[in-house]
Amino acid sequence: MKRILIVEDEEPIREFESINLQRAGYETVEADCGETALEIFNSDAIGFDIILLDIMMPGISGIDVCKEIRKKNDAVGIIMLTAKSQEMDKISGLMTGADDYITKPFSPAELLARVDSLYRRVSRQSEKATVDTNRIVCGEFVLDLRRRSLTKNGKNIELTQVEFQMIEYFFNHHDEALMRDEILKEVWGENYFGEEKIVDVNVRRLRMKVEDDPSLPKHLATVWGMGYKWNT
Repeated sequence: MKRILIVEDEEPIREFESINLQRAGYETVEADCGETALEIFNSDAIGFDIILLDIMMPGISGIDVCKEIRKKNDAVGIIMLTAKSQEMDKISGLMTGADDYITKPFSPAELLARVDSLYRRVSRQSEKATVDTNRIVCGEFVLDLRRRSLTKNGKNIELTQVEFQMIEYFFNHHDEALMRDEILKEVWGENYFGEEKIVDVNVRRLRMKVEDDPSLPKHLATVWGMGYKWNT
């Protein structure tokens, strides 16, 4: 069963999301605040595939909920819900571990497209972890596809689903200049509704994890006017 935790303090929006996702075959669990969301997440015995998380809520914010969840789980997919005026919150959400964001207001079609896209990525990575025993070695980095782990000089680096897929794509095309739209299609899918800047934010997040000095990256380099390149 495809399970989603919906975290939204406005009941009409929460019901709208739940009804449309249930019609699409998802099992939904609802939380009306961040505190309840963390209680449900920590006590749930089955597990969730995706968390649909509103940023602006009374009490614990969506960004803080995202931080707490990422301390315990890197595999679950997280989509942040933001308002048009919350540009910095979008970036903050992505930098703290969210995989994607949806700007309010949104249609049922956009909601399902984003959720389906992330669910496919989460499922694909889970299946790969059970059947693929290969490792990709790039210099001091080792990407273990079965264990879904990245190490640098033997030290483990925690990655989200999106980060893992980006690193895998970079490693498989190391020393090649990759355009932003190529990365977007590979990681987020052909039918992704969002903007290319989500690639930039995730690259910034990756640099903080893999580079000795993120401000002077030697591995994940910018190719001006194009995109990015992984230097071996």
